[in-house]
Amino acid sequence: MSIPSAPPPFTELQGQYLAFIYAYTKLNRRPPAEADMQRYFGTTPPTVHRMVLELERRGLIRRSAGQARSIELLLAPELLPVLR
Repeated sequence: MSIPSAPPPFTELQGQYLAFIYAYTKLNRRPPAEADMQRYFGTTPPTVHRMVLELERRGLIRRSAGQARSIELLLAPELLPVLR
């Protein structure tokens, strides 16, 4: 008998942003800027900024105030969805 796993603490779209942050950081050895996320997801700067604020509010990422490229994931990589 297996124990049902709890749903992830993020929406599908939030999971894609988290997966992007993880993949970008692994490939580039530094976190993405909001402009990088904007290009990848094909969205507007305010949309990306709202997502970053929401991820931070939910305790999924941490940022350093006033410091560019300071996003840090607070989740284990194995909890992230596959980036599409």
